[in-house]
Amino acid sequence: MEKVLSKKVGGKVILLGNEAIVRGALENGVQFVSTYPGTPASEIGNTFFKIAREAGVYFEFSTNEKVALEVAAGASFSGLRSLVAMKHFGLNVASDFLITLVYSGIKGGMVIMVADDPGCSSSAQSEQDSRAYSYLAHIPTLEPSTPQECKDFTKLAFEISEKFKIPIMIRETTRVALQTGPVKLGKIVRGQRKGNFIKDPRQFVTMPPRVLEMKKELLEKVRKIKEEISEKSPINKIYREQFSANSKVGVVTSGVAHLYAMEALKELNLDFPVLKLGFFYPLPKEKIKRFIKNLKKVLVVEELEPYLEREIVRFAKEVNPKLGIFGKNLLPEVNELRPEYVITAVAKVAGKRLRVPQPKLPTFSKRTPQLCPGCPYWLVFQGIKKAADPKKVIFGGEIGCYMLAGLPPHYIQDYLFCMGSSVGVGHGIKKVSPQKVIAFVGDSSFYHAGIPALINAVHNKSNPLIIIMDNQTTAMTGHQPHPGIAQTAMGEPVPKIKIEEIVQACGVKNLKIIDQIKQKEFVKTVKEFLNKKTVSVIIARRPCVFVKK
Repeated sequence: MEKVLSKKVGGKVILLGNEAIVRGALENGVQFVSTYPGTPASEIGNTFFKIAREAGVYFEFSTNEKVALEVAAGASFSGLRSLVAMKHFGLNVASDFLITLVYSGIKGGMVIMVADDPGCSSSAQSEQDSRAYSYLAHIPTLEPSTPQECKDFTKLAFEISEKFKIPIMIRETTRVALQTGPVKLGKIVRGQRKGNFIKDPRQFVTMPPRVLEMKKELLEKVRKIKEEISEKSPINKIYREQFSANSKVGVVTSGVAHLYAMEALKELNLDFPVLKLGFFYPLPKEKIKRFIKNLKKVLVVEELEPYLEREIVRFAKEVNPKLGIFGKNLLPEVNELRPEYVITAVAKVAGKRLRVPQPKLPTFSKRTPQLCPGCPYWLVFQGIKKAADPKKVIFGGEIGCYMLAGLPPHYIQDYLFCMGSSVGVGHGIKKVSPQKVIAFVGDSSFYHAGIPALINAVHNKSNPLIIIMDNQTTAMTGHQPHPGIAQTAMGEPVPKIKIEEIVQACGVKNLKIIDQIKQKEFVKTVKEFLNKKTVSVIIARRPCVFVKK
C-alpha cells in the first residue's frame, strides 16, 4: 500500500490497473468511496479498505451495488467527490438507480468504475459487455488500456463529471484491471469539502413531466461532451498518423484490444495507422469519419460485442460507402481476445500469409476447482448427501465458494444464476411442483439480495428449505466484511446484524442455527425441515478457515 500512497510526485511505481484507479481518485481529492466486492474489481475496494483512514477518505463495503451507487450519489449530491466500484454483474443490480441518476445529474464529481470479465475468469454465470449501458443510460464512458491510463482517465472522469454535473463510467476488462505497469505519480489531494445537501426538487425529484425535461437536458449534456471533450480529447489518439495519407488499411481499437493490435502490427512489420478510442461514449464521430475517409479497409479490434464496429458501419455510409469493414467476421465475439487472434486478423486484412505457431504445452491431468482444506462447506455438502437423495431433491445454488457444490465430488447443484436467485427460483419450483427444494445462500449473498426473496417465499406460502452458509466473511472475493461482522470497513465497532433475527422478522417459524461439525444434528434437522409445510431455514454457522486463522 506504500506504493499507492507514495508521495514521490513525478516518480514512477508499478501498480495494478485497479490500484492505479485508486491512485487517480486520491490525486483528485476523492472523499467518499463505496463498493460491493466482485472480481475483477475487488482490488479497488480492498485497497481503499487498507488505506482509507490514512488517506482521509470515507470507505464502505455496501450491502449490494445498487446501495453502493445510491450512497455515493448521496455524497455527490452533497458536494463531495465520490467513486463507486463494481464488477459487471453489479452494474445490472445498480442499473435501476443508475439510469435515473444520469437524468438528474450530480453536484460533486462522481466516477462509476465497472470491471467486465471476458472469458468468465471469475464470473461463472455469463460474459457481459457493460458498454451497452453507455447507450442505454446515456452515461459518458472511458475505456483505459494500461495502468497509467487507468490513473489518468480517472482524473479526466472527475473533471468531466464536475464540469457537466453528470456521473462518468470507466469500463475496464480483466486484463486491464489486473495488468501491472509503470504509473507516473501526481500529487495526492486531500478533499477538504464539507458535505451540504441543498434542496432542489427540480434536480433531484424525478417525476413527470419534469423527468422528460431532464432527458432533454441529459442529451444536450452528451452533445456538449462530444463536441467539447470527446472530439478534441487526446485520449482518442491516432498512432502511426504519418502513414495515414498513404496507407489504405487502418485499425480502430479500444481498451486492452489496442495493446494486442499494436503488438500484431509490430510482429508483422506493418505501418497501418491505428485510431485508439479511449472515449467510448459519446464517440468522436467526426474524428472517426476523418480517419476512415480515405481507407479501403478498416479492422475494428474490440472485446466482446461489436459496438464500435456497428458505429463505424454507420459512419462509413456518410463518408466512405465502399469501405471494407472487418471485425467480428475475423475475431471472436465469445471469450476474451488473445494476441494470436489479433495477429491472424491483421494478417488477413493485410493480405499476408501467416502461420501462427501453436505453443506446445505440457499435458496435465484435469483438475476441477476444490473447496479449501478445512472449509466448513465440506461438512454441509457431506451432511446434505446423508440427509437427502440427490436424485429426488432439487438443489439451487448462487455465486460464492459454495457454487463448487456442482462439481465433483459433490454434484449437488441443479441451477445457478445470481445472488438471491436460489431462493426465488426455488420458490417458483415449489409453487408448481411437489418436488423438494434445497436452496443454498451465502451470508454475504443473503444481505446482498437474499432477504427480498425470503420475504417473497414466506408471504406466498412456499416451503423450500433454505440453507444459509454463514462463514462470517465474503470469502470468494477476498474475505471482505459484511453486515454480520462487528466492524465497519472503516474499522469502527458496530453491533452485528444477525441473520437469524432477520429471518425471524421475515416470518420464518422453522429456524435452526447449527455448527455443521455436529453432523448428526445437522442431518437430522435437514430431514425434518424438508418435510415442513412452510419455509424452513438452517443457518450453517462455522467460520471460514482463513477467518479462524
